[in-house]
Amino acid sequence: MKFTYPKHEKLKNKTTIDLLFSEGKSVSKYPLRLVYVENTEPNAELIKMGVSVSKKYFKKAVDRNYFKRVLRETYRLNKHLLIDHLEKPHAFMFFYQTKERLSYQEIEEKTIQLFQKFNERQK
Repeated sequence: MKFTYPKHEKLKNKTTIDLLFSEGKSVSKYPLRLVYVENTEPNAELIKMGVSVSKKYFKKAVDRNYFKRVLRETYRLNKHLLIDHLEKPHAFMFFYQTKERLSYQEIEEKTIQLFQKFNERQK
């Protein structure tokens, strides 16, 4: 399996993002949260992923961008945990929700736990 995060996997469609926030379900593993919804668009990719870090927690853009890069990287390396358990296309939004500055290793551990929790919900 390739550990990539290509452009066609990035969540950019405004209607899908609005659908995520209005009808999406959520799974949390502090300090991360994954909001997901089944993607009903025709010819949709199996997975669409977006990341977000709130301005509420990190006022400086440089800090928000750092944590967004870390979230994208942990997703890229562990997305096989999601893909292996999906039958239908899904859209995801991945959030970092704390003021704490966790290390990369801690965030990666929490990401794996979060993806496993999502998989348990899908059964």
